[in-house]
Amino acid sequence: MGIVNVTPDSFSDGGKFSQADAAVKHSLQLASQGAAILDIGGESTRPYSTPVDAEQELERVIPVIEKLSSLTDTPISIDTSKSAVAAAAVAAGAEIINDVTGLEGDPQMIAVAVRSGAGICAMHMQGTPQDMQDDPSYNDVTREIHGYLAQRKSFLLDTGIELERICLDPGIGFGKTHDHNLQLIRDCHQYHELGCPILIGHSRKGFIRKLLQTNEPTTAQRDAGTLAITLQLAQQGIQIIRVHEVANTVAALKVQNGLS
Repeated sequence: MGIVNVTPDSFSDGGKFSQADAAVKHSLQLASQGAAILDIGGESTRPYSTPVDAEQELERVIPVIEKLSSLTDTPISIDTSKSAVAAAAVAAGAEIINDVTGLEGDPQMIAVAVRSGAGICAMHMQGTPQDMQDDPSYNDVTREIHGYLAQRKSFLLDTGIELERICLDPGIGFGKTHDHNLQLIRDCHQYHELGCPILIGHSRKGFIRKLLQTNEPTTAQRDAGTLAITLQLAQQGIQIIRVHEVANTVAALKVQNGLS
């Protein structure tokens, strides 16, 4: 899954693709490099980010999705927690709704998800982007998030969303400490018990900087660290890996597969 942030304030590449033409060009480049899904987002969910209203989010993402859907067959995902944005994105050509609130942030999101027929990715987050890193706490981070994802899966099935439409994400970096993130990455194979594809979004996140033992890693260093974790995730059978840098990720996975 290739990340396309159509925002001015994303933690890694904010502003680079905030204009529709630049976002479309970048998306097509990611698809040509081997991205199997293009994840388009119009609101930053980094820690302490400022929320945007639905109108602004729509203005950012809908022109991109409309244009992309006419230019590529690569499935498009809308990264949003707002039902109005999800509905408009699906109407514009998106095939997946990727919601960091586990479809709990907007009371109307479930109805949109059911009606849309889209694939659904439900993520775990403790708190909100505005407070999630204040003091995240778990007794057993792996099992508690397993329980949450199991509950969300059951709920989505009860609403009429078919199993084959559901993907689950433990939410690396969303209401987790450095040690929580590392534990989840080591243990993420346990989530295969849930019977759904698992998505992991670790790309360029702060815990990688800490592992690199540098305050200001270059993009190349962040991507190298991301790639090391990606290969570990692939060994655990994780089905969907959400990254900023696609070309080297695809190449590394090809080599790893060739060695197995």
